[in-house]
Amino acid sequence: MEKTTELKKNKPAFEAIAPNFGHSYTYIKFDENLENKANGWHFHPELELVYVNGGSGKRQIGSHVSYFREGDLILIGSNLPHCGFTDKLTGNKSETVIQMKMDFLGNSFFDIPEMKNIQKLFEVSKGGIAFYGKTKRKIGEKMEVLEYQTDFQRLLSILNILNELSISEEYKVLNAEGFSIQTEIKDNDRINVVFNHVKTNFKEDISLDTIADMVSMTVPSFCRYFKKITNKTFVQFVNEYRLVHASKLLAEKPLSITEVCFESGFNNFSHFNKSFKAFTGQNPSEYRNQLKAVLQ
Repeated sequence: MEKTTELKKNKPAFEAIAPNFGHSYTYIKFDENLENKANGWHFHPELELVYVNGGSGKRQIGSHVSYFREGDLILIGSNLPHCGFTDKLTGNKSETVIQMKMDFLGNSFFDIPEMKNIQKLFEVSKGGIAFYGKTKRKIGEKMEVLEYQTDFQRLLSILNILNELSISEEYKVLNAEGFSIQTEIKDNDRINVVFNHVKTNFKEDISLDTIADMVSMTVPSFCRYFKKITNKTFVQFVNEYRLVHASKLLAEKPLSITEVCFESGFNNFSHFNKSFKAFTGQNPSEYRNQLKAVLQ
């Protein structure tokens, strides 16, 4: 009975998205009056373009976890599991979200020659794309202006935004090494159970026996399965999750580095220092000092 309850608790799985009434896509702007509460792992067939205006927080897309600063512009491909990007501590001014199906303008619209760059963008987005530099600022402004446009202007603007993203060179593919949930929905359900358990329990010891049992697999089968889908071992994924949380604490909280170590799920300070440097290129104190210099 306990196991069934645990599975239900950790399974946000599929999110059904209805386009805005009378539209072929969904457009939402979140601010202090309307908070985005989609913070658990979830997935949906719609592509999702998200602009976070200012602030800093965690990016959790597929098996990629990282920490963003000064806002974010992300394109998430169809059925790619992800978490919400903002919460009460993010410090962003607003968050703009556009969601659309691959065929939101008809079955063959994106097959025409003029759309080949956008079609390629959709393909690359299967790994999740983070845009930076002038692209982030310029496209972010265009997304925020959508609020004041007519329905037809908004549709043209979305096409223009997609086209500009498709020719930009200021981007990073977040799961560049691959993330291959292209099969059945049960795979997404299973991986979401795993991801949510890590999200909730990363400060504790997470045994392979426990996590394999949660998805009704043997430990060797689970290890092969997880590596095949995420291109990472489960231990590597958990450690990266802890290190990104440590990055967030170093940036946002007045804690000592020893406190950050234990608050992030590490129980060995030397191992934490070594892992953090391997992950970020800096030890925790260098990371914090560089951040202070940037903020000043």
